[in-house]
Amino acid sequence: MVKITFLGAGSTIFARNVLGDCMCTPALQDAEIALYDIDPGRLEDSEIILNAINKNVNQGRSVIKTFLGVENRKEALKGASFVVNAIQVGGYDPCTITDFEIPKKYGLKQTIADTLGIGGIMRGLRTIPVMEDFARDMEEVCPNAYFLNYTNPMSILTGYMQRYTKVKTVGLCHSVQVCSEKLLKALDMEDKLEGRTELIAGINHMAWLLNLYDKEGNDLYPAIRQKAFEKNRTEKHKDMVRFEYIQHLGYYCTESSEHNAEYNPFFIKSRYPEMIEEFQIPLDEYPRRCIRQISQWEEEKNSILNDGKITHTRSHEYASYIMEAIITNKPYKIGANVLNQGLIDNLPAEACVEVPCLVDGSGITPCHVGRIPTQLAAMNVTNINPQLLTIEAARDRDINKIYQAAMMDPHTAAELNIKDIRSMVDELIEAHGDYMKMYRS
Repeated sequence: MVKITFLGAGSTIFARNVLGDCMCTPALQDAEIALYDIDPGRLEDSEIILNAINKNVNQGRSVIKTFLGVENRKEALKGASFVVNAIQVGGYDPCTITDFEIPKKYGLKQTIADTLGIGGIMRGLRTIPVMEDFARDMEEVCPNAYFLNYTNPMSILTGYMQRYTKVKTVGLCHSVQVCSEKLLKALDMEDKLEGRTELIAGINHMAWLLNLYDKEGNDLYPAIRQKAFEKNRTEKHKDMVRFEYIQHLGYYCTESSEHNAEYNPFFIKSRYPEMIEEFQIPLDEYPRRCIRQISQWEEEKNSILNDGKITHTRSHEYASYIMEAIITNKPYKIGANVLNQGLIDNLPAEACVEVPCLVDGSGITPCHVGRIPTQLAAMNVTNINPQLLTIEAARDRDINKIYQAAMMDPHTAAELNIKDIRSMVDELIEAHGDYMKMYRS
């Protein structure tokens, strides 16, 4: 029997999608499912919802067990074939609040703060010690399991696991598989969707749609560039940052404009406050989202359960397709985050990159991409630099490398001087308390 362990099962909506997908997949319908979390309330919510899906969609074929607390984690992992990671260390309150409010005191504004920027750095630093514990347990009780990481900051966490543990780790995001579809729909080019071919490569949240052809092999980029330029010139919309990328860099990027606005020094600038409105940049978006989700959770839970009538349709999330391909040896192509071992020639070898991968019975095999356009590699490297320094800071428990990671972050460096960057880092580490105690001297 296949065993699937879900770490951070209190992420109920995501657990429902991934594990519901597994229950809709014939090769996985008899799986043993282990739900692990440290929050008893959310763990119970997930158990209720997944048991309902198992009953209504899967005729009760899956065996679902719950494991609460660190003392039961090893048992949750024991014998697992696949481990899905969706934890959030510190949660919205206090950690996300801290990641936004302290930088704001220094004049540093953010939108999401979970991938890059000072918020992403802090999230990575407090998450890696927990994932080190996961890795030690997995190496002991399920050494052959695949670790499917969905937790952000993706490149930092996945890169750490790939470089410094023995766990078979791959990082998975939601944006690669819908990138070209959303772009074509936004530009009224839906007639080009069927039969299209594409190549996407770069790093997580900043992978590039390098080419896109219709079913006859015609290059769609000339029309895309023209339409994107006109749309930004004549309309206000939610994707203006990425359309500006197309104009100045020549290519579209995988992750949303609200994310990408804070991955560079170009858009959130105290000297140019009018750009926030000009490019429709939603400052403090992630805290607002968290507050909304928390306040609406009970209502949403009841809606999901719908008096026990809950159902599920297989989603676009990669996890179930990866498991199915490995178990059945039926090949499947994904875009995934892997160590750059001969994949993108003009990015650092130790970087975690997002490239096409083939999945089958032999595992997950990344594809060689070659060189990407120099300007795109340059954009990626500005993000890779703080990622690598954050990984080293976590490995060495070295506060100097935390300072350096923040100094190399493009948005932070564009807004603050070194003295303020160091003061902000010190204040954040202190405010995060026990979550960051390992980085104090």
